[in-house]
Amino acid sequence: MNISQFKDTFFEKYGNRNNKPVLFFAPGRVNLIGEHTDYNGGFVFPCALNFGTYLCIRKTNDKKLKFSTLNFNEDQVTELKELFRNEKKSWINYPLGVINEFLKKNIKLTGIEFLFYGDVPNGAGLSSSASIEMVTAVAINEIFEAGFSTLDLVKMSQRAENEFVGMNCGIMDQFASGFGKKDHAIYLNCDTLDYENVPLKLGDNALIITNTNKRRGLTDSKYNERRSECEKAVELLQAYKPVRNLGQITVSELDILEKYIKDPVVRKRARHVITENDRVLEAVKVLKSDNIDRFGELMNQSHDSLKNDYEVTGNELDTLVYEGRKLKGVIGTRMTGAGFGGCTVSIIKKEHAQDFMLKLSKVYTEKTGLKASFYQPEVGDGAKRIG
Repeated sequence: MNISQFKDTFFEKYGNRNNKPVLFFAPGRVNLIGEHTDYNGGFVFPCALNFGTYLCIRKTNDKKLKFSTLNFNEDQVTELKELFRNEKKSWINYPLGVINEFLKKNIKLTGIEFLFYGDVPNGAGLSSSASIEMVTAVAINEIFEAGFSTLDLVKMSQRAENEFVGMNCGIMDQFASGFGKKDHAIYLNCDTLDYENVPLKLGDNALIITNTNKRRGLTDSKYNERRSECEKAVELLQAYKPVRNLGQITVSELDILEKYIKDPVVRKRARHVITENDRVLEAVKVLKSDNIDRFGELMNQSHDSLKNDYEVTGNELDTLVYEGRKLKGVIGTRMTGAGFGGCTVSIIKKEHAQDFMLKLSKVYTEKTGLKASFYQPEVGDGAKRIG
C-alpha cells in the first residue's frame, strides 16, 4: 500500500487538504493449527499476516458517518445515531457494529470519514472481517482518546461480529489481528485468553497459503451445526464431570466418549476437538525446540481429523492437501479456517516452493476445474497506527 497515494485518494473523495486524516492497519490471520477449537474453549495457534485492512480516517464536526472503500464501488452515508441496526447485506455492518460497541460504552462520537482498503482475499477464510473490525476499533479508540486496551478492542470487535453482523465466531480472529507480532505465532487459550507470542522460526522453509477459490455457500449453516453438535457433546459429558466446554477434556479421557456419547456423529465432533487441542500443545512444544518436521506431521494429522471426524473439508481442500503432500519439500499442509472452501496453509522447503505452486496448480485445476491462488505472506504485527 502506497500511503501517500491512499491519502490522496482520501482527499479526492472528501476534500479539505488542510485537515489531515490518520492511517491505520490491521492484519488478517492464518491459523497454523488448532481448528474449530476456539469456540470450544480450546487452544489455537494463529499468526498475523502482512496483508489486511488499511483505514484512512478523519473526524468531522457534523453528525455524518461516511464510508468508502477502494475494493468496490459502494459508498454509504449515515447519520450518527444512539445505536445502529444491521444494514442487511452491506459491508459497512463490520465498522458499524464496532461503532455500536463504542456508543454502548458512552463514548461521545462526532462525524467520521472512512476510506478502507483491504488486500486480504475476500472469502478466503483469512479473517478479512476481523481485520476490518479491528482497524476500525483501534482507529476510533485513538482518535477519540477512548482509552480502551487492545484486549477490550478485541472483545468489542468480536461482539460486533457476533451480535451485530450475526456470525457466531470465536475470539481467535480478532485476537490474532490485535495481538499479532512480527515473526511470531500466538499460542492462545481461548477459555482464559492467556497467550504467549512464540517465535516462528521457519529457517529454510516458506509459509504458503493456497486459496481454493471455491464459493463457500455452506459455511455459515455448517459452522452453526458443528457448534451445536459440540454443545450437545458437552451436555452429555456433564454426566461424567462438570465441564463447561470440550477444551476441559484431555486426550487421556478419550475412552469415556464411547460411554457417554451414543450418537456416533456427536462423538466424532468431540474427538476432533479433544485431539486437536492436544496437537496444538505438542505443536507449540516442538516449534520451541525447532522441530519443524514434527510440526508438519501435526499439521497433516490436523487436516485428517478435520476431514474424518469434523467433516468440514470437502473435495477442493482435500485435493490441495492430499495432492500437495505428494510433492517434494512439503513439511506439512492442512486446511485453515472454517472449511468447505477457503484456504490451505503449508510449510514448504523454500527451494521447492515454486515447483510446489506450479505442480499443485496444474493438478488442482485438472481435478476440480477451479484455479487456485497462492500467497507467500510474511508474519506481521497486530493492528496499529501507521501514518
